[in-house]
Amino acid sequence: MNVFPIAPEASSAIKRENGDGWRRLLREPLLHFLVVGAALFGGYHYLNPTPEGGADTKEIVLTKDDVRQLAISWLAQGRSAPTVEQVKGLVDQKVTQEILFREAVNLGLDRDDEVVKRRLAQKMDFLAADVAALQEPTSDQLQKWFDANAASFALPAHASFRHLYFSSDRHGKETRGTADAALALVAGKSPDEVGAVGDPFMFQNHYGDATPEQMAKEFGPDFSKALFQLTLGKWEGPVQSGYGWHLVWIDAIDPGRVPTFAEVEPNVKAGWIDEQYRTIKASALDELRGQYSVVVPVIEASDLEGLQVPPGTSSEFEVSAQ
Repeated sequence: MNVFPIAPEASSAIKRENGDGWRRLLREPLLHFLVVGAALFGGYHYLNPTPEGGADTKEIVLTKDDVRQLAISWLAQGRSAPTVEQVKGLVDQKVTQEILFREAVNLGLDRDDEVVKRRLAQKMDFLAADVAALQEPTSDQLQKWFDANAASFALPAHASFRHLYFSSDRHGKETRGTADAALALVAGKSPDEVGAVGDPFMFQNHYGDATPEQMAKEFGPDFSKALFQLTLGKWEGPVQSGYGWHLVWIDAIDPGRVPTFAEVEPNVKAGWIDEQYRTIKASALDELRGQYSVVVPVIEASDLEGLQVPPGTSSEFEVSAQ
């Protein structure tokens, strides 16, 4: 191997060239930018260390701004301003969504999903529902469950009736007295014999198979309660509603009853599965909640003052009334 010695002049020239190259490099603005950027990046992470596990952290922190945003989302759905209790319910929903989201991510359910956070909580929800559906109940289980929950399957009372109406707008303070006088006039007469007694009514004069719930919605709860205490085949009253006073003739009344197990077995099974689902879901969520540290601010009425929905704002967090 031949080694050619480098002349001293050439060696000095190479050193000068290398020195000039480093000086040019040190004067390069791009290098200055990279060094400063690296220093800032390193300094930030030194002062703000990322918790181990990143997204797996078991702490959930909501600020007062977060709470206000939940309240604004509520308003954005066309509702009136929420109460403190309703906002607490929204916070609980938000925490639940965040917990289910994180657990879903841990299971890999977020991969290739465009609408990640909003739907992952639902996927976790569906897992609990599937577990409940897999448990096929026996007839004995359903019978025992029905016996304990029979009241929830009770068939409502029904009434068929006619009424004579006396308008508060037309008669004012004399409406009740007018109805009392009319009762004396129609006593002992059938509905077909009373003629045009009373005032025109905006809805029906005859109702068939009306339930207490239906009558409460149409006439008010006091009228509905009184209606199902009247006797058959005679004019009774006057009974007050939100519209005025009424004389009532009951054609037929069914007090309601609890059906037999055989009559409602499919509904009993559906109810049993639904209860299993809710029980499993609540138990699983309680277990998950125990793994998280949840930090939320104290919610006061003053925090909810002056809420406004900015134009064009849509709700990113789905909320429901509690």
